[in-house]
Amino acid sequence: MLGIIGGTGFSNSERFTFTGSDAIITPYSDEAVTVSSAAHQGIGFVFISRHGKGHKIAPHRINYRANLWALQKVGVSKIVAVNAVGAIHSKFAPGHLALPDQIIDYSYGREQSFFTEDFNELSHIDFTHPYDEVLRTTLLACAQYSSNDVLTQIMNGGVYACTQGPRLETAAEVRRLKQDGCDMVGMTGMPEAALARELKLAYASIALSVNWAAGLSDELITMQGMTEIIDSGMQSIVSLLQDLIVRLARH
Repeated sequence: MLGIIGGTGFSNSERFTFTGSDAIITPYSDEAVTVSSAAHQGIGFVFISRHGKGHKIAPHRINYRANLWALQKVGVSKIVAVNAVGAIHSKFAPGHLALPDQIIDYSYGREQSFFTEDFNELSHIDFTHPYDEVLRTTLLACAQYSSNDVLTQIMNGGVYACTQGPRLETAAEVRRLKQDGCDMVGMTGMPEAALARELKLAYASIALSVNWAAGLSDELITMQGMTEIIDSGMQSIVSLLQDLIVRLARH
């Protein structure tokens, strides 16, 4: 089963049929995780709103362990994360999409592992390639065969910089990220990807550029501007996910 992790822009989409939800109790939270069930062309999948109902959970306060554990509990084997990011790469302008293939983690103080209290020598995961290449390549194929111009221009690869948030970065921090080889910056890519790997779940990301990162444009970064791009970009993301759902069901 496919699991999708995203925000309110996705959960409000009328292009999927949402059929209900389950409250999943996990060992990592006193509160249940809401996993919504949905379908496209009769093919079922599940969805988690990363920031909770009403987008009220800050990136550094998300219970990533509970979310990933809940998805595995309901039978998910593949996860696509939808991430809004600031663009650093010169060809990743706002409104464009990317399928990152690497991560640099600048976050701190987050629970990074399911093995924190139960560690042994087998708990080290190979994280050389943080995104599942088969799932990422399948997403790329769906995009390339699309009639949607935004999808056909999707950026193949890229380094995702995960910062702590919830504030945005300074111009100096973005210059450092660029020097480090980062192509985009967001706040939710880690430890989500690593936790998926610990659970042996295939994990890939669709990154939507919602603004130029700090200092790379003369335009002021505003939440209104980001929201407008999220609203328009979400249609392309939903279209890509629809194609993915059908393709996975056929194979």
